[in-house]
Amino acid sequence: MTLDKHIIKGIPPFRVKTCNAQRFEDLMIQAGYQKSGSGQGKGGRIKVWWAHPTHGLVEAIYTGDKQTVITAYPTSP
Repeated sequence: MTLDKHIIKGIPPFRVKTCNAQRFEDLMIQAGYQKSGSGQGKGGRIKVWWAHPTHGLVEAIYTGDKQTVITAYPTSP
């Protein structure tokens, strides 16, 4: 649960360790990101990739019920 440890371009820094998934997704969409795929993560978690035309790709890790984002980080510079 390290959402507050990563910087996502176009999004204000998070001051919390986790975030409600709907709020996170609203912020990503407002910043111009689009969901580009998803897959199974470790321990029943869900990975969701978000793409942006200039900011690159962000990988977000959700809880298994997709209600909470526990971390998100850029996967490209």
